Amino acid sequence: MRMNQMKRTFGLLLVGLLALGTLCQAAEPSGVVVVPLKGEISGAQFFFLRRALKSAENTGARAVVIDMNTFGGELNAAVDMQEALQKCPIPTVTYINTNAGSAGALVALSTKKIYMAPVSAIGAAAPVMSGGEDLSATMSDKVVSYFSGYFRSAAEKNGYNPDIAEAFINKDKEVKVGDLVIHPKGSVLTLSAQEATKRIGNKPLLACAVALSVDDLLAAEKLGGPVRVIEPTGFEKIAFWITALAPLFLMIGIIGAYLEFKLQGTLIPGIIAAIAFTIFFVGHYIAGLSGWEVAALFVIGLVLVISELALHPGTIVPGVTGVMLMLASLFWAMVDRYPGDPLLPASGMLWIPLRNLGLAVAAGIAVIMVLARFLPRTSFYHRMVLGAANPGGPSFSKTAVASPVKLHVGEVGIAKSILRPSGNALFGDLHVDVITQGGFVEPNSKIRILAIEGSRIVVEPL
Repeated sequence: MRMNQMKRTFGLLLVGLLALGTLCQAAEPSGVVVVPLKGEISGAQFFFLRRALKSAENTGARAVVIDMNTFGGELNAAVDMQEALQKCPIPTVTYINTNAGSAGALVALSTKKIYMAPVSAIGAAAPVMSGGEDLSATMSDKVVSYFSGYFRSAAEKNGYNPDIAEAFINKDKEVKVGDLVIHPKGSVLTLSAQEATKRIGNKPLLACAVALSVDDLLAAEKLGGPVRVIEPTGFEKIAFWITALAPLFLMIGIIGAYLEFKLQGTLIPGIIAAIAFTIFFVGHYIAGLSGWEVAALFVIGLVLVISELALHPGTIVPGVTGVMLMLASLFWAMVDRYPGDPLLPASGMLWIPLRNLGLAVAAGIAVIMVLARFLPRTSFYHRMVLGAANPGGPSFSKTAVASPVKLHVGEVGIAKSILRPSGNALFGDLHVDVITQGGFVEPNSKIRILAIEGSRIVVEPL
């Protein structure tokens, strides 16, 4: 019988894995993906761009066009965008639709080509404080020296003049092309569309050409086919906080799952765990870190754990396999892996997932140890467990439940079902519902009555 149950379980697992493979298949190839990048450059904007780049790569897009209009924002977020664009194997083009100021200039330099609207500008990346105030001289020198390397690196990688890129952020940088001085030192460089597209020695200074619109750019680049615009969602900013607080949501999910296991039937801890894990997966999906196949893997693991508890307790293999799948899905959801990356992520990609999962598991174990010690002594615990052990409505049990009056403290009996912590026991010829103080008791184990509180019988294992 047990063998048949295990065969059914692994049959379900096989079906789930086949469904997972279907989810992982790439969608039909698309033509061009357009990514509007408007407003302030921020962590949420980085999440949006990363999601769009992965979507474009998954669907086999021919090119990614960034439709940009920004006065700048966080340089750290722009550096993250630069790294994401460098990983993208698809040709990338920026269309500066009015402004590519400050941090936006670094993002534009990180694409393979730049086109500009007739009235537009790029540059002026001098760092300032979050409120717009100038940095102190010492701090400004440090920031400029540090981020100049990113500007030069982006320019050199994509074939732009690195001196022009550095002059966007460093006011002490003079720009010369041959003997011609393009920009004297003393102020940060800003280029209009006409200046950026000016040809010197049969090569434009920075941008390829002036384009009237994105359609004009596509025609100039001979990029035909369907155009898909990926819009940012209102949850992008929420996703930023969900990923930042990932250890907290994982900890809540772990604690809720443990309490539901120990207080089987109470439902409240299980619902809290389900909400926490759902928020975790949805946030990481929106942030572009994972797809729905990772959540499907978690569900398959959960089904295996439930089947272990409900169908064939004690067989171990389905439960252990399920727990491993669930932990693997939680870990994999936090790995910033791009479609073209190797299946096994590089060591540098594992640090954040390992840190978050380690913190969540360690904190969850600590909280569980505290709860195991103090929660059984609270009235809330007794009310919750009593409600689970004696639910309202008619009983479907085929055994008669004896009155506690016929029993006494210290009497020894046998657990007839798993006590997690409630279940059914036999004292002499009397079948009764009992509950432990939070411990787990296997069937056919000897137990002793510790207390009788009305209809509630508290026992302990011998």
